[in-house]
Amino acid sequence: MVEAQPQTDGQQIQQTPPVYEIERLSKTYARNNLVALTDVNLRIHQREFVSIIGSSGCGKSTLLKIMAGLLPPTTGSVMLEGRPVLGPRPDIGMMFQQATLLPWKTTIENIVLPIEIREGRSAAKAAYTRAKELLELVGLKDFANVYPGELSGGMAQRASICRMLVADPAMLLLDEPFSALDELTRDFMNMELQRICLERGATAFLVTHSLDEAVILSDRILVMKPRPGRIVEDVKIGLPRPRNLEMINTPEFGQIVAHIRGLLGQEAYQ
Repeated sequence: MVEAQPQTDGQQIQQTPPVYEIERLSKTYARNNLVALTDVNLRIHQREFVSIIGSSGCGKSTLLKIMAGLLPPTTGSVMLEGRPVLGPRPDIGMMFQQATLLPWKTTIENIVLPIEIREGRSAAKAAYTRAKELLELVGLKDFANVYPGELSGGMAQRASICRMLVADPAMLLLDEPFSALDELTRDFMNMELQRICLERGATAFLVTHSLDEAVILSDRILVMKPRPGRIVEDVKIGLPRPRNLEMINTPEFGQIVAHIRGLLGQEAYQ
């Protein structure tokens, strides 16, 4: 276990009831001949940002889809705020690698689209005020009525953040949301994501291949073993918040990255 400087609210986070609980989860495919996940146990507390990292094919995305209710587990329980996750739910917000905005709808229409699909057009119209507040939060208040073709990659992903937040979900699930962006834009978006999560007291779970991204954003990082996927270590990140990109050059940051890289190297070798 590696820890840096103590985080001021870390103990408060751990004292809150878990928002998300997974117990003894497994997932098999091909008539049980392919074991994707085995014996996964996980708790995420309110306002906590948790990342998971591991080699390609270790089951990270499978776990995320199960958490989102897009895939059923083979065994085990998945609970969000005390209720089993049996399918997609409005209190789960999800963000993907691509913005996936509909090109024939304006930015604000794309943001309220999940509400329109679930509750109808009148409910979507009623959500416009909230959508405008979110657009201002991410710096896009002047782009509410433009179409996705007029947005840069970073702007489109900020619109996707708004769409994820518009229903005020209890849990944010992030599947490498900035991996398609250039490095400078990705750094900026990570800082924006941190700011938004801190301001809103959000609870988040991130799948990533980037060690720097995981460390700069997370309260904890789960290191995953190759297939059959399982969590081999839970690394606490005690760097103080709010964080900035200059922390990447500090000895504490480097020590955490080296420790996780060593774990990943050991698992790949085995």
